[in-house]
Amino acid sequence: MERRTIGATALEAGAVGLGCMPMSWAYTSSRQRGEESVRALHKALDLGSNLLDTADMYGPFTNELLLGRVLKERRSEAFVSTKAGLLVGDQHIVANGRPSYIRRACDASLRRLQTDVIDLYQLHRADPEIPVEETWGAMADLVRAGKVRALGLCAVGARASRRSGTGVGRPVAGGLHDGTIRQLERVQQVFPVAAVEAELSVWAPEALSALLPWCEARGVGFLAAMPLGNGFLTGTLVPGEGFEPDDVRARHPRFTAEMMASNQVVVAGLRRVAVRHGDTVTPAQVALAWVLSRSRHVIPVPGTKRSRWVAENAASAALRLTDADLAEIASLPDATGSWD
Repeated sequence: MERRTIGATALEAGAVGLGCMPMSWAYTSSRQRGEESVRALHKALDLGSNLLDTADMYGPFTNELLLGRVLKERRSEAFVSTKAGLLVGDQHIVANGRPSYIRRACDASLRRLQTDVIDLYQLHRADPEIPVEETWGAMADLVRAGKVRALGLCAVGARASRRSGTGVGRPVAGGLHDGTIRQLERVQQVFPVAAVEAELSVWAPEALSALLPWCEARGVGFLAAMPLGNGFLTGTLVPGEGFEPDDVRARHPRFTAEMMASNQVVVAGLRRVAVRHGDTVTPAQVALAWVLSRSRHVIPVPGTKRSRWVAENAASAALRLTDADLAEIASLPDATGSWD
């Protein structure tokens, strides 16, 4: 698989990564099976999709423990990205950016992951009660101590109501990521940012307007979270079929039956492009190829827990979209439904 560089650290990873969250958190728990997920992790490493993206809050903690079972055997083949800074309660999630907590969280992640170093350690969210420079300084100390190789900032929580008339690939003007960029400018003065993780997909292209250009101008890697629109862009979800109560999509306004039906036009466009590339090419692969085509700095991290989808996602790295393909995708209407 093609490899891409993450930040000025010259760390490299496969062009398509693996988001590990669905293996143990946020999606349908009745379908979460540890052994199946372990097979998926091995398949990802076999295929070169070696960027494994997790966080201590996924589970909480069980996702890192799951990865640790595989890393114990194959650590040298993996690029490990994990996150800290969020605490999960019974009905809430809160940020904790205290330096003492960050240090403890890193040591705990290292134990669960069964490794002595984390390749990319990300701040999951900034703590509004702690200057972000203090949190980042503690993370920088972890690099100096040899526990972490590079630092990243996660901006996946950014949400805003969509504006009409932008079109796929024609980014909106305005400030969805203004706050993130301000944080990045601040922490960059303390220690270099190697990567930013934020949502980027055919139905959520807002990062193209300012956040990705910020990264490109500074040689910062960009991990594209939710590049398949939480599964919608695969074309395998059926409007009205519903989700189990513990699935985050059951409460997401874009996954109501009405909104899913309305947005089928986006999937239909991806399917038309896929057909031109052969019977075995899928809408999901087209969606990932589109993300990959946005910049050499981008690595999509689609989440899955099944080896079949790992293999399909990895194959998208070899798919080259034509100018006509990209023009057709750019002409697709905006996805409808509020992200708020």
